[in-house]
Amino acid sequence: MGKLEGKIALIAGGNSGIGLATAKQFVNDGAYVFIAGRRAPELAAAVKEIGRNATGVQGDVSNLGELDRLFAQIKREKGKLDIVFANAGVARFAPFGTITEEFYDSIFNINVKGLLFTVQKSLPLMPDGPLSS
Repeated sequence: MGKLEGKIALIAGGNSGIGLATAKQFVNDGAYVFIAGRRAPELAAAVKEIGRNATGVQGDVSNLGELDRLFAQIKREKGKLDIVFANAGVARFAPFGTITEEFYDSIFNINVKGLLFTVQKSLPLMPDGPLSS
């Protein structure tokens, strides 16, 4: 029995990099994972790569309606959430003096707004208190 046996996890930004590696490890440790990502092809490939106990949910963490849809799906399919890894983020660069408000907003909407609302909207599905071992 794995240390995450029976746990339900959400990994926002779970379709590549650290998020995908974490999803694989969580599944190997016994968890069921929902991975969220913006790009459908990469999300489908990640679910296939994980192989089992994974559901991909396409959406943008900076869009509150899409977050609501994500958490509604988790509630409908599993009824609870034990682990949240708010990993979605972007790194975009532009020379100083060329940064626009739209450029700034696109980064902060994902990296800050998305992080905050992913965690906040997960709370109603989380059990009270710390995880038991």
